[in-house]
Amino acid sequence: MTETKPSLADDLRRVLIDEETIARRVSELADEINEKYKDIKEPLILVGVLKGSFIFMADLSRRLTIPHIVDFIAISSYGSKGDKRGEVRLLMDTRENLAGHHVLIIEDILDSGATLNYLINAFKARGTKSVKTAVFLDKPARHVIPVEIAYRGFEIPDVWVVGYGLDYKERHRTLPYIAEMIPEV
Repeated sequence: MTETKPSLADDLRRVLIDEETIARRVSELADEINEKYKDIKEPLILVGVLKGSFIFMADLSRRLTIPHIVDFIAISSYGSKGDKRGEVRLLMDTRENLAGHHVLIIEDILDSGATLNYLINAFKARGTKSVKTAVFLDKPARHVIPVEIAYRGFEIPDVWVVGYGLDYKERHRTLPYIAEMIPEV
């Protein structure tokens, strides 16, 4: 993890993962996915969890050489003030019929595990051939529900991070790097 400091907003402490490191890791993940799914007959369905995964999913999907379909789902497990609700709610379902397909869930961050656990079980119940996960950031200190990660971008400490799709009250989502928020914010 790098600590280079581009000009940061007042509420950001430091850059945890810079742009170059992210690009290199996303390419490595795409290579692994291409290899794993090179022999499947039907397209792999990528299901991005909105909103946080959209940048990771875009970069990853552009690097895939295997046939694939891009779809999205919206789930809520946080309240409007960033507090945990303890429940997972489906806000928007996929458009694709997942039955009979290999599915790769694209998630921005694995925190408690509640969201991914919910999605894995829901997608398996739909008759998928397989359900795997690609998680950009993993925060092991926060895991409550065990979830298997097939493709992990980075492991990070238990700090609030923004950038590359992740936000704080809709701020900093489009930063090209991952930055740590100042805890007092």
